[in-house]
Amino acid sequence: MNRLFAFRSKTGRFSFLLPQKTIVIVSLLLVILIAVFVLSVILGSKLISPIEVFRTVMGWGTAENALVLGTLRLPRAVLAVLAGAALSVSGALLQGIVRNPLASPDIIGITGGAACAAVAFITYLGGAVSIKLLPAAAFTGAALVSLVIYVLAWKRGVTSTRLVLIGIGVAAATSALTMLMIVLSPITAASKAYIWMTGSIYGASWVQVYTLLPWVLLLLPVAMLYARNLNIQELGDDVAKGLGSPVQRHRFVLLFISVALAGSAVAVVGAIGFVGLIAPHIARKLVGPSYGGLLPVAALIGSLVLLTADTIARTAFLPLDIPAGVFTASVGAPFFIYLLYRSRHA
Repeated sequence: MNRLFAFRSKTGRFSFLLPQKTIVIVSLLLVILIAVFVLSVILGSKLISPIEVFRTVMGWGTAENALVLGTLRLPRAVLAVLAGAALSVSGALLQGIVRNPLASPDIIGITGGAACAAVAFITYLGGAVSIKLLPAAAFTGAALVSLVIYVLAWKRGVTSTRLVLIGIGVAAATSALTMLMIVLSPITAASKAYIWMTGSIYGASWVQVYTLLPWVLLLLPVAMLYARNLNIQELGDDVAKGLGSPVQRHRFVLLFISVALAGSAVAVVGAIGFVGLIAPHIARKLVGPSYGGLLPVAALIGSLVLLTADTIARTAFLPLDIPAGVFTASVGAPFFIYLLYRSRHA
């Protein structure tokens, strides 16, 4: 029998149940993620043993190892973990909101809106204002595009197919506008924007980690608290309203969290695609459709996917550093085609 563990706040306002299987899977994924994280900081043009990694982190290592780990590898690995978690949870929330397995921030245009705004920021405002405002610019672009998609998809309600199709069209439009800005911008700004558009964690720094960290630390727990509302909305709007759930208010909050997570992640790691599509589906296969267990598992899988992709991209073709987005797309694109094929009669 799959035992259930209850978690409740002291006031009793927030509570959720986690099956024993989910706790075991979360623990295993956490162990795997730690192992891949250690492997990521070990591998590179200079191999560093786990003992030396530990000594360096504790401040006992050589100056060379401190430079390699503290400046190059550790911030890159931490940023991959944070961005992967943000993108995957954003995708899981979006799939629950629209009740469509094809939904993800990059497929329906949210990432495209964030990318368009971020490239505009880099091209036209990069030298005038602080680069720390880049996540705010990306979030604004993602929010505006999300609003446009929702309005265009509304026709006596929003159907999943209509929202996905309109999202794909809006994503194409924002992509064209982004490329137009790059073509017309000065070569220096265009080079920075193009590097950002490749979806790479190359050159990650602690500044970028500290930029994304508050968004993840704040929004992931809030998403967990609202997870049970997604479970209710899966029953349909009429049933959810009958159970006393303020559907529209919760949907707005959940959409805000999804857009904020995707926008902030895209702002610091670029337009890395398909993480928000793949991770929730793998999590759903492991722990089922209940969002109380789905969200933490999806976050860990997303971190694992992006960290693994970046590690391979950084080490497999030395001295070249391939963008991590190339590897996520090589897996995600066939997976998306498979989902389209599977739902062709739906």
